[in-house]
Amino acid sequence: MIDESLKLQLTIYLAELTGPLLFLFPILSLSEFSLVFFQFFPLVSSWAIPLLEKAGRWLCCCFYKTKQGLVMSMVADRKNNGGYGAGNCSWGFGSLIRRKHVDSAHVRREGHTQLARKLSAVDLIAIGAGATIGAGVYILVGTVAREHSGPALTISFLIAGLAAGLSAFCYAELACRCPSAGSAYHYTYICVGEGFAWLVGWALILEYTIGGAAVARGITPNLALFFGGEDKLPAFLARHSIPGVGIVVDPCAAVLVLIVTALLCIGIKESSLAQTIVTTVNVGVLLFIIIAGGYLGFKTGWVGYELPNGYFTFGVNGVFSGSAIVFFSYIGFDSVTSTAEEVKNPQRDLPLGIALALSLCCILYMLVSAVIVGLVPYYALDPDTPISSAFASYGVQWAVYIITTGAVTALFASLLGSILPQPRILMAMARDGLLPSFFSDISERTQIPLKSTLTTGIFAAALAFFMDVSQLAGMVSVGTLLAFTTVAVSVLILRYVPPDEVPLPSSLHESIDSMSSRFSGDIQEVDCDNVKNPAGSCHSNNLHDKGDALLGYPLIEKGAAQDEQKQQKRRKIAAWAITLLCIGILILASATSAEYLPSILRFTLCGAGGVVLLCSLLVLAFIDEDDARHSFGYTGGFACPFVPFLPAACILINTYLLIDLGAATWIRVSVWLVMGALVYIFYGRSHSSLLKAIYVPSAYANEIYRTTAAANVA
Repeated sequence: MIDESLKLQLTIYLAELTGPLLFLFPILSLSEFSLVFFQFFPLVSSWAIPLLEKAGRWLCCCFYKTKQGLVMSMVADRKNNGGYGAGNCSWGFGSLIRRKHVDSAHVRREGHTQLARKLSAVDLIAIGAGATIGAGVYILVGTVAREHSGPALTISFLIAGLAAGLSAFCYAELACRCPSAGSAYHYTYICVGEGFAWLVGWALILEYTIGGAAVARGITPNLALFFGGEDKLPAFLARHSIPGVGIVVDPCAAVLVLIVTALLCIGIKESSLAQTIVTTVNVGVLLFIIIAGGYLGFKTGWVGYELPNGYFTFGVNGVFSGSAIVFFSYIGFDSVTSTAEEVKNPQRDLPLGIALALSLCCILYMLVSAVIVGLVPYYALDPDTPISSAFASYGVQWAVYIITTGAVTALFASLLGSILPQPRILMAMARDGLLPSFFSDISERTQIPLKSTLTTGIFAAALAFFMDVSQLAGMVSVGTLLAFTTVAVSVLILRYVPPDEVPLPSSLHESIDSMSSRFSGDIQEVDCDNVKNPAGSCHSNNLHDKGDALLGYPLIEKGAAQDEQKQQKRRKIAAWAITLLCIGILILASATSAEYLPSILRFTLCGAGGVVLLCSLLVLAFIDEDDARHSFGYTGGFACPFVPFLPAACILINTYLLIDLGAATWIRVSVWLVMGALVYIFYGRSHSSLLKAIYVPSAYANEIYRTTAAANVA
C-alpha cells in the first residue's frame, strides 16, 4: 500500500506538471481542474483509456480527500516533509491560482492598523465624479464630433455611459461583499487567483502612475492662459529645455503633484473635502456651459443641427466608433472602490456612490455635447478648444476664463483621483506579502498608508517633471480595461463557483491539527479500486461529519452524498461554461478587430467564437447559481442584476477595447508586464502570505477561529 502522504505529494506534483494549461482555465481550482482533465483526456487515445482511467480514479480520490476534509493528512505531510499545503506550490504554477479569503475581518484579527472609516456617500460621489470628469471632455467634444459621430455625439456618450455602467454594476456587488482596500486587485485575488491578481495590480500601478503624470503635465498650458501665455509664466513654474539632452522639464507639474500628495497625507477626510470643493467648481462650470450655451442655442435656432446630411452624419458605425473613444472619459469611477475600507457604511454607500457619480458624469457629458454641437456645426468645431471657440463665435469672449477655470479644476480633481487609489493598492499587495511590508505601514495618527502615499507622490512628481508621457497615455487604458474584465469574470465566479475553501495561516496549524483529530474518527477510508466513475466522483458517504443525527440512517447519508455529488457536478459544468465563455469572447473580439485577415477566415472565426459564447451563456442561464454565494463575504449589499448576461456583455466590450488598443501600445505594456512577472517570480511568490497556508473547507474555518480565540482567552 502506498502511504497517504506520498499519494498526496505525487498528486500535487502531477498537477503542477499540468500547470501551463492552467493559463487557459483561471477559474478552476487545482483539484477541479485535475478532475476535469482526467475525465476528458482519455478520449484522446483509445490505447491509453484503461491506464488513464485507473490513474484518474486514484488521483481523483486523493484530490477529493484533500479538498473535502483530510486536513490531518496535510498537517502530517507538512510536519514530516516540510510540506505541501494547498497554498505551497512555490515551484509550480499552483501559486497562480491560490486564492485568499475576504480579509477585512481577518486583517483586524492579525493586528494590522486599520484605515480610518470616515467617508460617506457624498464623499464617494465627489471622489468618483472628480476622478472621472477630467479635462478630456473639454477636448473630446470637438475631436469625436468632427471625425466620428457628428451631431450624434450625444448618442455616443450615452452608449459609452451604458457600457461603463455594466462594469459599475459588477464593481458595486464585489465592493459590498469584499469591502477592503485594493479594488480590482483584491477581488481578483479572492475569486480568480494570486497570479492573475498580481497582473491586475501591477497594471493598475502603471495606470495610476502614468495617468497622474500625464494629468499634471496638462495643467501647465491651461494655467498659463491666466497669465496670458506660457511665455509669461513665472520662471520657477515655466517649462525649460535642458540643453544637449532634449528633455523639457515641467516644474509646475511636479509642484502640483507634490501639493496633492501633501493633501493626501493629511487624512482621507480632508482629501475628500478638497475633492468635493474642486469637483463642485468643475460641475458648476459645466452647468454654466449648459445653461449659457442653451440660451444662445434657443436664441439663434440651433444652427449646428441644421445640416443636409441629417443627425447621423457618419451613420450608425460612426456613432459606435465615437462611443468607443469617449468610453475612456468614464474611467475613474473605479477609484471609489479603492477607498472601500474607509467607508462608514460600505454596503449602502459604495453602490450609491458608484451609481450617482457615474450617472452625474453621463448626464453632464450628454448635455454639454448636445449644446456644443448645436451651437456650431460639427465640422467647424476647433479640435483643440471646441467649447471656448464655440462661445467665442457668438462674441462671448469672457467665457474663456470660466471654461479655463473648469479645465484646471477638472485636471486637479483628476490628478487627486489618480494618486489616491495607488497607495491603497500598494498597501493591499504588501499586506498579502507580494510587495515589501514597507508599503503596508499605516500612520497611527492619520490612519492612511503614509509611506505608500509619499512613495507614489515622489515618483509621480519625478515622472511629471522629467518626462513627456503623452505618448504613453494609451498604456493607461490597459490597466483599467483589464481590471474591468477581471471584475466581471469575478462576478460570474462568485455566483456559480464561489471559493469553498479558506486559507488558514501557519499560526493556526495547531488548531487545524486539533480539529482534524476531532473529525478523523468520522472520515472513512475510500476504496479507490471500487470507484467506477472516471469523472472523479469518488465520494465517501461519510466524508464530512454530518452530525449525530445522520448516524445509523444510511438512507439519509446516501441522500446527502448524492446532493454533494450533484453540487460538485454543477460546479464543474459552471466552471467549464465560464472558461468557454471567456475563450469564445476572446476569439470573437480578436476576429472582429483583425481587419488584415481574409474575409472568409475572419467570418469563420467570428461565427465560431459567437457559437461558443452563446452556448456558454445558455448553459449558465439554465443552471442554478451556487447557494454558497449567499454567505460569501459580507452579505446584505447590492447584487448585480441580469447575471450571467450583464457580466458577459461587460467582458465582451472590455476585451474588444483591449484588443483594439493597437500593437504599439501592447508592446510598451508588455515590457512593464514582463518586469512585473520577474518581480512576482523572484519576490512575490516566495513571500506571499499564502505560501504556508493550509486550505480547509469553509464550514471548518469558523470553528477553527472560535477554537483559537477561546484558547487565547483561556
